[in-house]
Amino acid sequence: MAKYSTGSSGGGGGTNCELCGAESDSLRRASVAGAELEVCPDCAPHDDAQKTQRQQRSTRDTDSSSDSRDEPSRKQKAAQNVAKANPVWDDDSEHWEQDGTNYDDDPLPYLVSDYGETLVDSRRDAGLQRSELADELDVPEKDLLAVEQGRATQAGIGGGLIEALEDRLDVTLSE
Repeated sequence: MAKYSTGSSGGGGGTNCELCGAESDSLRRASVAGAELEVCPDCAPHDDAQKTQRQQRSTRDTDSSSDSRDEPSRKQKAAQNVAKANPVWDDDSEHWEQDGTNYDDDPLPYLVSDYGETLVDSRRDAGLQRSELADELDVPEKDLLAVEQGRATQAGIGGGLIEALEDRLDVTLSE
């Protein structure tokens, strides 16, 4: 008799599935999570032996399909989809470069790991709003926001802004 029986007698012949409780005249023995149960046809796919057979067939199918290089693997397809979705990897980088940013003349220095939080804390300690600091330094507020959010590299912020922030707020943002 199964470890968790719903009432069928030890010899089988019960009418209720021991997994879902459904009535069925075609119950069969299955090993589900280590327990021997009498299950209906709907619950039969939960049989550990069937799962093992499906995995082995799937592995064989994958092995044979990997031999034929006609179709890319799932990992390759996923990588291709990510590459298509991310415009940073396109040849055209104008969409993310700032107008007038010259990386040779104004390189971004190596920044400390928590530079965004450090900047926010220092600005607040100085009693300044983001808009006030941006006006004072004559920079767009969105650039200051990018630095505060830790996106200086992605936003194309130059080293000049980092140096101006360090000087104005007497804070260390770069290494």
